[in-house]
Amino acid sequence: MKFISWNVNGLRAAVNKGFMDIFHNLDADIFCLQETKLQQGQIELNLPGYEQYWNYAEKKGYSGTAVFTKKTPLSVTYGIGIEGHDHEGRVITLEYENFYCITCYTPNSQNELVRLPYRMQWEDDFRKYIQLLDKKKPIILCGDLNVAHEEIDLKNPKTNRKNAGFSDEERAKMTELLQAGFTDTFRYLYPDTTGIYSWWSYRFKAREKNAGWRIDYFITSKALNDTIEDALIYTDITGSDHCPVGLLLK
Repeated sequence: MKFISWNVNGLRAAVNKGFMDIFHNLDADIFCLQETKLQQGQIELNLPGYEQYWNYAEKKGYSGTAVFTKKTPLSVTYGIGIEGHDHEGRVITLEYENFYCITCYTPNSQNELVRLPYRMQWEDDFRKYIQLLDKKKPIILCGDLNVAHEEIDLKNPKTNRKNAGFSDEERAKMTELLQAGFTDTFRYLYPDTTGIYSWWSYRFKAREKNAGWRIDYFITSKALNDTIEDALIYTDITGSDHCPVGLLLK
């Protein structure tokens, strides 16, 4: 099975930059999006063979997630069931017979970490949410998790140590998540690979210089470790400040 996840940084903009061709060429069984920046009715995608599920933020032009799937889920859940978290369209969960597929757009801690306290609460609540699901059947979590976990996961760790996405607090929460029984699929297969990133700032010609961060993930229950065939990062695909990431399961 092939899974793709992509923070498109505005789906309407991405469509104007070749999204549809990329979507068809990648030919995923389940294709997850983050940061769609849409309200209901603002776009209509013709995706034959796929069912579409959307979660919109209440705030216009902000956040938002979507899932396009060839396989009909048993059930679909929007958000994580906590009122304080579920206004920004950040999570969609599809339940299948043998697993849950969850797409997530984790809140950014923002400049000078002004939203870090909220982010910490989100991390704890979201981890509990996926742990509850994991007790029922394995989970496949994907999305822009807005953290580079280790120094190997970004080009300039020393100068970014106290910045959003590489603060000690955010990195510790990712460690806590993985220690709760989950696998960072890319690092599982490629523990020492350097220079592979999924996001580059639009400033300072960062992509040209490959001054990037790996903040987009596929994280799975450890029960699925033996089924992981490959974890992919499509660094050559443009159309957003993020590139798509993928997971192949046997």
